[in-house]
Amino acid sequence: MRKLTRIGMDTSKSVFQLHGVDDDEQPALRRKLRRQDLNKFFGNLPRLWIGMEACGASHHWARELQALGHEVVLIPPQYTKPYVDRGKNDAADAEAICEAMRRPKVQRRFVPVKTLDQQALQMLMMVRNGLVKRRTQVCNAVRGHAAEFGLVSAKGLYRLEELLAKVEQSQEMQRLHARC
Repeated sequence: MRKLTRIGMDTSKSVFQLHGVDDDEQPALRRKLRRQDLNKFFGNLPRLWIGMEACGASHHWARELQALGHEVVLIPPQYTKPYVDRGKNDAADAEAICEAMRRPKVQRRFVPVKTLDQQALQMLMMVRNGLVKRRTQVCNAVRGHAAEFGLVSAKGLYRLEELLAKVEQSQEMQRLHARC
């Protein structure tokens, strides 16, 4: 194998596609790599510049590769897309990532690798946002169903309690409840 200077890596669920170039910008590596073989493969290589598209899992793999001594950069996916010169597949994506890494315009847009703490905090914020969104959906559904019985309430979580009290006191709702 010729001396590699840069590798673009397309990550997927079970296999990673690698595309590496040498000092002359000539392809020196085109390879599929299983997930479990990643650390062994990169552990046997000298320090390299490795690029991946930025996504949730890429931060994990970036930390793994950094622990092996490699320099890892993450690129927003929209900046690699223009460099895909043939059909969309993992090998073409890896080649596009490798090409995009060397472009100055793309280099200004590299995404910093998140620490475990940063990823955990982001995950908690996303879960919280999801719960708040679902709470809003439930409140709006209750308001909508109550409106079908003529019980109208203003928007707002704090108004839900008084709407539920109206529902409880409603004679129609008491008759429906008695039937069930």
